Parts: sequence; structure tokens; C-alpha cells
Amino acid sequence: MLNSLDSGEAAVIQLAKNENIQTVCIDEATGRRVARLSGLSVTGTIGILLRAKREGYSISIQQSIQRMLARNIRLSQTVINFALEQAGET
Repeated sequence: MLNSLDSGEAAVIQLAKNENIQTVCIDEATGRRVARLSGLSVTGTIGILLRAKREGYSISIQQSIQRMLARNIRLSQTVINFALEQAGET
């Protein structure tokens, strides 16, 4: 299963399993699927940003998303809408 991933995603999953880490941060769909099949919980970059905002860090989810898009990081409109709604930035 790990053979289908790039080396970074495979290393994250293997480290989590070795160290009893329950949640990993992976954005790619294949990596997320393999992590879940390995019994891990998964979050992504947007999830980490939302958690930071909920914990009181002064960040703009909308600006963060704009920066990601400017760097050619692909986000679906569904994910963008969800993130902005969760952050109260709609």
C-alpha cells in the first residue's frame, strides 16, 4: 500500500504507525486514503489552519487560501467554501 505513495507521504504514515501517532497531516487524496486504511486519522493544511483559528491565533483563512492558490496549490471550491464557513469568513 505504501508503495503507491510518494516518499514523504509514506514516511509520515510509517512514522505515525511506529510512534503511535494517531493523526497525520496529508493533503493528497491517495495519501489520505492509505492513511485511513492504515487506521490513522487524517487532517490537511486547511484543517490545521482552522484549528489554529479556533484556538485563537489571529489568521485569515481567506488570505491563507488566496496565498495557497497563488502558489498553484489546488483546492476544490467545496473545500474553500467549507473552510470559509467554518471560519466565519463567508
